Amino acid sequence: MKDAIKMMESKMSPESVRRAHIKAEQDIMAIRLAQIREEQNIKQSDMAYFTQSSVSKIEKRKDIKLSTLIDYLDSLGMGLKIITYPKGTISEKSEKVLLSV
Repeated sequence: MKDAIKMMESKMSPESVRRAHIKAEQDIMAIRLAQIREEQNIKQSDMAYFTQSSVSKIEKRKDIKLSTLIDYLDSLGMGLKIITYPKGTISEKSEKVLLSV
């Protein structure tokens, strides 16, 4: 599978590859939100501060406001940590916590 992806990427411009990776990460985040909720054994209709339809919309969105994400995770009893790091480095020493709620 990696070879197929590399082959496709080789035929795309670097900007197209970058946009495709961003879109993939957004899709993955939407899936992960639902997985986190399901792991907590919480139904969409049981989310505090949200209606079932709003939870469904949040879990399908590819772009979400940070404040909505914080409220969503808070309803699940989860926190959020955003870490910044210089691209292309592996060193954790370069990481900075931007937000922890």
